[in-house]
Amino acid sequence: MLTIDVFTSGYKPIVADGHDAPTWPASTSTLIAGERDAVLVDALITAAEAGRLVEWIRSKDRNLTHVYVTHGHADHFLGLSVVQRAFPAVTAVALPEVVPYAQEQVAPGYLAYWESLFPGQLPSGPPVVPVPLDSDVILLEGAEIRPVAVGQSDTHPSSVVHVPGAEAVVGGDVAYDGIHMWLAQTDRAARRRWLAAIDTVEALRPRRIVTGHRDPGAPDEDAARILAFSRGYLTAFDEALTGAPDAAALIAAMDAAYPGLGNPYTLSASALGQF
Repeated sequence: MLTIDVFTSGYKPIVADGHDAPTWPASTSTLIAGERDAVLVDALITAAEAGRLVEWIRSKDRNLTHVYVTHGHADHFLGLSVVQRAFPAVTAVALPEVVPYAQEQVAPGYLAYWESLFPGQLPSGPPVVPVPLDSDVILLEGAEIRPVAVGQSDTHPSSVVHVPGAEAVVGGDVAYDGIHMWLAQTDRAARRRWLAAIDTVEALRPRRIVTGHRDPGAPDEDAARILAFSRGYLTAFDEALTGAPDAAALIAAMDAAYPGLGNPYTLSASALGQF
């Protein structure tokens, strides 16, 4: 029987002009483990948090065979180089359609952007990019781990990982939990496609969902609650946008609808991205 354990990295201060004490959203990496071997889903971004992730994996006393990257945003895979140095035999994979977008993220221009957010904090040396997964499943001690293409999340293309035997989904950025959703690079059409992606995840009938970004104080991993929150947030954002004359009004409307959510910077960037 497979187990699923989650490493949560907290909110990280970033450098972003025009924002009050901005932070990057708390992020997760997930270890799916059998009796001997394990597969990691996503690998964070900074050297420090990837180092903590490595020590956490070592504490589980498993042979790490693969790291699966759910989508091409660098905050989910720049930590791969740290993980691979610790576990040289590991293979980093992603869906074939995701790999080109990951490659874009390590081009000089994009790396300069990430370095501007996290000055001096990215892993040293050449970045590692996942290679295309050459099958429909990753076998872990005979059990199936199934990557599922869902299309749109906060970027396109995106995927989730379905663990049928555990009635679980490791959801990348398709669903969020207790934290503002990153909508800065989406328009209304993309958000409609995102709602369809949530429907795809729901059709897998998971009882448990691990989200790529979640507040460290999230109460559980209940799939019904998390999917309802994510669907409601996307719908509320578009409704608020319809009546908002500017970004400030949109931020105020979402703060009123969802008070106390984690990472206000995300909402600010998302609202500014619509105007």
